[in-house]
Amino acid sequence: MTISIEELQLAARNHGMPLEALRYPVTPIGLHYLLIHFDVPEPSPDWRLEVAGSVSRPLSLSLDDLRSRPYVRMPVTMECAGNGRARLEPHVVSQPWLAEAVGTGEWGGTPLRGLLEEVEPLEEAVEVVFSGLDRGIDGDVEQAYERSLPLADALGGDALLAYELNGEPLPRQHGFPLRLVVPGWYGMASVKWLARIEISERPFEGYQQTHAYRLRRDEDDEGVPLDRIHPRALMIPPGIPEFLSRRRIVDAGEHVLEGRAWSGFGPVASVEVSFDGGASWRPAELEPPAGRWAWVGWRVGWRAEPGEHELSCRARDEAGNEQPLEPTWNVGGYVNNAVQRIPVTVR
Repeated sequence: MTISIEELQLAARNHGMPLEALRYPVTPIGLHYLLIHFDVPEPSPDWRLEVAGSVSRPLSLSLDDLRSRPYVRMPVTMECAGNGRARLEPHVVSQPWLAEAVGTGEWGGTPLRGLLEEVEPLEEAVEVVFSGLDRGIDGDVEQAYERSLPLADALGGDALLAYELNGEPLPRQHGFPLRLVVPGWYGMASVKWLARIEISERPFEGYQQTHAYRLRRDEDDEGVPLDRIHPRALMIPPGIPEFLSRRRIVDAGEHVLEGRAWSGFGPVASVEVSFDGGASWRPAELEPPAGRWAWVGWRVGWRAEPGEHELSCRARDEAGNEQPLEPTWNVGGYVNNAVQRIPVTVR
């Protein structure tokens, strides 16, 4: 695998969560994963959120207006749809995530549902389009970053118009002054630097909906837009790392392995851990969940014998979805939730 200068530029601008930060139930702001498609925009001092389109009562709201509305604070695990892309073969050229494009924040703001009910979508309305202030060129198309949700999902889910993260004002890199947070969906749905909400009578055909963030088997496949997060478990790497390879060095003896697991399709039902490269699996103990949309902690004991080992973990959700042992290649390098594999030398 060769990483290009262009991919290194992306990796320098964006960052993942160090896997040792899995120890925190809520990810510290500076350790939460971050993906910025274009540039961090600078909102104008008179910024307002415009809510318009196929509605009876359009709105124009200041940040103070939004703060005066009903308030919700909830822990939400957010993951990039491209998490694991760098491990696919053949190589997919884009942001080279390994497994670290995830984080759990306590997002604070006002529910999207209440705002949509207030503007009264017309009977013909089918989708809600969210437009950010960030602007650039992708696929030779100049565009603001925009994504849509089916109106039924926008009204029926727990989507949040967030202006706080972990009890602090929303940081600029995370979408100040306002962003959308769509619990259970991959991060591309949670539009940052939100400027406009448009209720539409036809399916949205913007680039990030009809070309990017679609699961396609090959270039001729039209594919389907990505939505919910597939189940994944990650382990806090045990022991200490070798600097360059990050291979783990562990002392022989009794250890407790810990990590987190999540799914956008429902609660995590089980986590299993392998100490022998997937030849056999042992159930892990799950902690009580911190919230409906937050990851759950897990732990399992391991008696480490001297030698070379490969540790793995996999999650299964209550809807019956389970992590695969091997990844499935696709054009954009999306949804690689194959089990984590950690080489370990026990001394």
